[in-house]
Amino acid sequence: MRDAGCAGAQTRIAHPASRSSLDSIFDPIVETGIRGGVYPGAALVVGRHDTILFAKGYGHLTWNSGSAAVTVDSTLWDLASLTKVVATTPAMMLLVEQGKVALDSPVVHYLPEFNSPGTAAITVRHLLTHTSGLRATLPLREAADSAAALLMVLTTVPIAPPGKQMVYSDLNAILLGEIIRRVSGSPLDVFATRAIYTPLGLEEDLLFRPPRRLEKRAAPTGLWRGHPIAGVVNDPSAGMLGGVSGNAGLFATARGVARFAQFMLNDGALPGHSRLVKHETVQLFTQIAVPARRGVSARTLGWEALPTGEETSSAGTLFGPRSYGHTGWTGTSLWIDPDRDVFVLLLTNRAFDPRTGKSFTKLKEVRGRAADAAARAIDGSAH
Repeated sequence: MRDAGCAGAQTRIAHPASRSSLDSIFDPIVETGIRGGVYPGAALVVGRHDTILFAKGYGHLTWNSGSAAVTVDSTLWDLASLTKVVATTPAMMLLVEQGKVALDSPVVHYLPEFNSPGTAAITVRHLLTHTSGLRATLPLREAADSAAALLMVLTTVPIAPPGKQMVYSDLNAILLGEIIRRVSGSPLDVFATRAIYTPLGLEEDLLFRPPRRLEKRAAPTGLWRGHPIAGVVNDPSAGMLGGVSGNAGLFATARGVARFAQFMLNDGALPGHSRLVKHETVQLFTQIAVPARRGVSARTLGWEALPTGEETSSAGTLFGPRSYGHTGWTGTSLWIDPDRDVFVLLLTNRAFDPRTGKSFTKLKEVRGRAADAAARAIDGSAH
């Protein structure tokens, strides 16, 4: 997958003649974010289940034009909360399909320490749909070490009964990651690599705790005394948990996440690779499980769904009702419209020294414009 292609052995690439017209559509959208100081670099990939329509890197890893240019193939991005859907959710898909995890089993069945008042009725399904009643987060950085941080999560007390409301919570994903570890016998990073990424040929493109030798390829997501911090997870909770957590910690190239999106659009398989999960399992995990309410997004099992309830949606205004996606604090996003057979992946390092106010809101505007442009391009090609 080069910037002009981004495919992999079994994926078709859109005819080069269409590239210039797509450049004229997408370049102004993504470059607006760079010129506006929202992010120094970005990678955009638009594709279908077997075709990459557009793939391009923009800008640089930092605001210094002498820093490395962003590429679709090699730049590593801290995916932040995209970890929830690119690592944790597919791992749960596998374990549920294999009968090793039951969606409606109490969490305490898998995690005996999760036995504080009010936790007995919380199920795996509640964690996946963010309806567990747990608070959004905990100050894990105050813990003495990773074991103490995990214990804080395991012994937390709900703030609402399960199933009553949707509150997006990192604690849900952290608990899911721990269930995966206990059930599979391997930490999330090891299980995801062995069971998902390696069979799909993506083990070099999707990884936790990237080795030091890859640091120069990583888009920085923070500053420390004026120096860019890259290759270290930006999320404080995942950091306290050793860099591997159900809520954050995965690093990836745009090529890798694009291939994962194609795996989802192919209902659990990639051309040229063995099927990993059944069509029915993908459908189960991507259909709406919690309807939207005012100001609160609809949810599937693991994913955000439409409508998002936002004034400015990262999915834009045109994606179909069965679309699902997710975003990450560092500046990452992936939205998939199965009815149009299209995905839009935009990876940025917004968290690194934004040079404008309200950078997250401005990034959502870029995401939404890119999604709408992709939908229009698909709709136009169908006529």
